[in-house]
Amino acid sequence: MAKKPTPLPPDAPLRHPDHPRPVSRRDFLAQGLAAGAGVVLAPTLLSFLLSKPRVAHAALSSDVAGLKAGCGIDSLGAGKIPFICFDLAGGANIAGSNVLVGKQGGQMDFLSSAGYSKLGLPGDMIPQAAGTFINREFGLAFHSDSAFVRGMLERVAVGNRANVNGAVIPALSDNDTGNNPHNPMYGIYKAGAKGELLTLIGSVSSDSGGNSMAPAAMIDVSARPTKVDRPSDVTGLVDTGKLVGLLSQSDAVAVMEAIKRISDKKLAKVSTQLGADAAIKHDVECQYVKSADLVDRYGDPSALNPSLDTRIVGPSGIFTQAEYDGDAEFRKTAAVMKMVINGYAGAGTITMGGFDYHTGNRATGEVRDLRAGRCMGACLEYAARVGKPLMIYVFSDGSVASNGMVDNAVEGRGKGVWTGDNSSTAASFFLVYNPGGRPQALRQQIGSFRADGSVESASSPAANNVGLLVETLVLNYLALHGEQNSFTALFPNHGLGNASLRDSLTAFEPIVSGTI
Repeated sequence: MAKKPTPLPPDAPLRHPDHPRPVSRRDFLAQGLAAGAGVVLAPTLLSFLLSKPRVAHAALSSDVAGLKAGCGIDSLGAGKIPFICFDLAGGANIAGSNVLVGKQGGQMDFLSSAGYSKLGLPGDMIPQAAGTFINREFGLAFHSDSAFVRGMLERVAVGNRANVNGAVIPALSDNDTGNNPHNPMYGIYKAGAKGELLTLIGSVSSDSGGNSMAPAAMIDVSARPTKVDRPSDVTGLVDTGKLVGLLSQSDAVAVMEAIKRISDKKLAKVSTQLGADAAIKHDVECQYVKSADLVDRYGDPSALNPSLDTRIVGPSGIFTQAEYDGDAEFRKTAAVMKMVINGYAGAGTITMGGFDYHTGNRATGEVRDLRAGRCMGACLEYAARVGKPLMIYVFSDGSVASNGMVDNAVEGRGKGVWTGDNSSTAASFFLVYNPGGRPQALRQQIGSFRADGSVESASSPAANNVGLLVETLVLNYLALHGEQNSFTALFPNHGLGNASLRDSLTAFEPIVSGTI
């Protein structure tokens, strides 16, 4: 009797005889040979370090606080919608078995049975089968047994699901390579996203912050993402010196303010007749204001620590303590979402490895997709708990396909076995959470699939050009602010055609006006 292959654990490496030996960081990520986060501190040391958190915030005096705007101290998030992208390294399935895709009429313009079989759905699980395999709890239509959806449903409260909507973008993407310019973060930065502490963050130390590259024309080296993939990366961002510790946080703030006022009296005696002298005086004054503000906001590092945020970890948290301690991907997600959704960073990339999962079964991919869904759901739920809007974007380098063979193991769930890479089945999607209610959709599929389960390459500018896929995503980010008309000024060499074509690539009505 043939022995059924067993599913691999979510962190097990993937080895394919038809793939070359991994040599680059991207190869190791795609095949699950590189971990996403670092070593956890021993419990006794960790509990000692976190056992005496100070007061989270001290009051900044009005005379000092009033100078912050003039000194260029940004508001949290620069007033833009927080943005997080998930880079699923290796070529994950997105279309069909996770997000439903259809022909020119949209998601509900169903493909053929053979087309869905190519996308991993056997005939008794295709979405048109009595309409029983469609889930719209997040607005966007998913397959009801999507591992992404099952993971999100675990983490997102029922009432918060009603404030989410999304769109899918069928788009060809090369397999097993980081050379697809998928990452949109520089474009999001150019659209105005900026954090109070950091501009951009990413869980991989690369120019994009993720596995896939950023479009070359969008890269701004001054905004290169800072690596954040664990709680200690977050708490290590701010050093307020030894004053906080010798004194309470509120007393330390008072000392910094007193120093600022003493400096003001000294500076008042300095002649500022020349413009250069006035500029120097203003710069010195601002340095003292920034120092006081830094101690005021971050004198207690626990203010940034996701491990101490009860909305994230604990009995009422998104993750239980055991889940958080036991899974590096959860800690990575927590660190990035804490930074971005609270406005400490403008945008962030969460790279998850090991999605090159055509392993001769279905179960391995289901387990990994489920964990990715839990991480996506965690971000949406945290945004709801904080009361902020959020846009999340999910992409992968290439995709997979099935030959119709079914995996009837428990984790295989009776779905099609992933038997090989296939760039023609690729897609990306995004979800938007709006505290004020579900975003109003103009369309939920940008481009289309053919009936046979492959991308219709002429269906949109994004369908056959990853760079234009990123431009389409950034256009939609701007549109959520009602700022789509600024797209041509921000990206004068774009490839999205005239205003009429760009309108056809926009998924939602604005959810905020300009800034939030």
